[in-house]
Amino acid sequence: MSPQTNLGTPDTQLDLRGTPCPLNFVRTKLQLEKMAPGSLLEVWLDAGEPIEQVPDSLKMAGYPIEGLEESSKGEDEPFFRLQVRRPKTENLPSP
Repeated sequence: MSPQTNLGTPDTQLDLRGTPCPLNFVRTKLQLEKMAPGSLLEVWLDAGEPIEQVPDSLKMAGYPIEGLEESSKGEDEPFFRLQVRRPKTENLPSP
């Protein structure tokens, strides 16, 4: 997945740096389920497995990825800012 720029202003932010897979996906999905339809969530993820797995898992679960950006400003280790939107209609696949 190639990083995109021009991220929107999120309704909620979730810092999951240091959280291993699959917990980061589970926590992201639980947060999205709490949010109002159409809301934008920004998730901070580590490089490596988290940024490789979480976006794909969210897409497979029916959540649209709005943007992805690498962020390293003032940080010791770079991380990724992933923006995902809760769909306005509940047409998500059944578990």
